[in-house]
Amino acid sequence: MAIGIDKLDFYIPNFYVSMDDLAKARQVDPNKFKIGIGQTKMAVNPVSQDIISMGINAAQDILSEQDKKDIDMVIVATESGIDHSKAASIEIHSQLNIQPFARCIEIKEACYSATAAIQLAKDFLSNHPGKKVLVISSDIARYGINSGGEPTQGAGAVALLLSHNPRILELNDDSVAYTNNVYDFWRPTSERYPVVDGKLSKDAYIESFNTVWNEYSKRTGYDVKDFESFCFHVPFTKMGEKAFKTILNENVEDSIKNRLMDAYQESVLWNRDVGNIYTGSLYLSLISLLQNHTFQPEQKVCLFSYGSGAVGEIFSGSIVEGYEKVLDKEKHLNMLDSREQLSIEEYETFFNRFDNQEFDLERELKQDPYSKVYLESIEDHIRTYKIEE
Repeated sequence: MAIGIDKLDFYIPNFYVSMDDLAKARQVDPNKFKIGIGQTKMAVNPVSQDIISMGINAAQDILSEQDKKDIDMVIVATESGIDHSKAASIEIHSQLNIQPFARCIEIKEACYSATAAIQLAKDFLSNHPGKKVLVISSDIARYGINSGGEPTQGAGAVALLLSHNPRILELNDDSVAYTNNVYDFWRPTSERYPVVDGKLSKDAYIESFNTVWNEYSKRTGYDVKDFESFCFHVPFTKMGEKAFKTILNENVEDSIKNRLMDAYQESVLWNRDVGNIYTGSLYLSLISLLQNHTFQPEQKVCLFSYGSGAVGEIFSGSIVEGYEKVLDKEKHLNMLDSREQLSIEEYETFFNRFDNQEFDLERELKQDPYSKVYLESIEDHIRTYKIEE
């Protein structure tokens, strides 16, 4: 029986910074951000949007009452965890009113863990006919004001409902994973921000992609021409492009190269305006691809997932007929277009208030029609969420 992605949605906070403004403030050429790393905007989250509220906001519109009865597992993939013990999925499960006899867990491996969650969900569903699994990737990428990684920050969440007989993407049984112990990016528990070796991180990403692609191709017999498109984890949009070009060599016909590279650009349209959302970056890219590229039923999409440290995985999915009817492109475009632009001074104020957990709800909740849930307060380390009717 076919298993895969039945529903997809995302939530991006209502504020952003222009890369032009950030470049001017940091006294660098704007093309360093807009062309060099391929970013135009950077999502900024207020204190009232954490990984839990963003995850709920991403999932709330796609779940029917029947879905909530059928969901047997809720998995949150994140590297922005707010508790070393309690899983974020427990709060999300409660706020979404999912039936009580569901397993709730949170998993971690840098930006890769949403893919691990999907594979876990797929294995679970193979033995549980009629059940569903909700996977939520929710993250806040923060490197510090005026840091080297600042232009690759971002925030957001992606929700994926996996089921039998999916209506968007059927997951194929061809995944290949690769693990290599490397210190390219990591987040010690004693540190507020990640530790990053920028050059090593880029090299490790490309090395992981090439290694796992070669193994995947060897095991499956697939070549680039067998796919309608490729989708990458994109900490910034030029990263996936650089890796992709390493396999679009002289042995690949120009017509195929052009087709695949055009599809790649369609896949990162929304990532350019959001920034890095860690575990959700690959799946935001997938949504962008599905809503900006025209597919025929059963065409294959190849997906590359990467998490620093490092784990890489390639797997594929087959397009389901009528997939476009399940996705709400108008909502997604409106969400991205209706965000409020922050000045650099406002952005820095937001950033510092987040670090200090200083709420300003009147400012933060201004004109965000896509947020029905927000973090209202934190007292004695207990978080209280408010649901807007």
